[in-house]
Amino acid sequence: MPRYLITYVGGNKPASPEEGKQHFAKYQEWLSSLGKSAVSPANPLKYTSTVNPDRSVSAGSATAMSGFTIIEVATMDTALLIAKQCPFLDIGGSLEVSELIQMPTQK
Repeated sequence: MPRYLITYVGGNKPASPEEGKQHFAKYQEWLSSLGKSAVSPANPLKYTSTVNPDRSVSAGSATAMSGFTIIEVATMDTALLIAKQCPFLDIGGSLEVSELIQMPTQK
């Protein structure tokens, strides 16, 4: 079955610790609803550095990507329906959904 990467982009930080707890509870509920289709749920990114084409290193990200989840479902349409229910959208973030391609192994 195909796997899809849901990438979290942007999003607003909670205005208060209570707001953060409420959002996290919604997010946990959403992840739980995915059941076994969530093969790698809730992977936040932290302390990002960017290696530039000239091989220099810059602190921070070249994008606003903040994390990802990998799901295993039958179709892109199903993956998009799942993403549309994600509470990350409620905090002004967007989601990119990509099918992961299985690369052939080298011999």
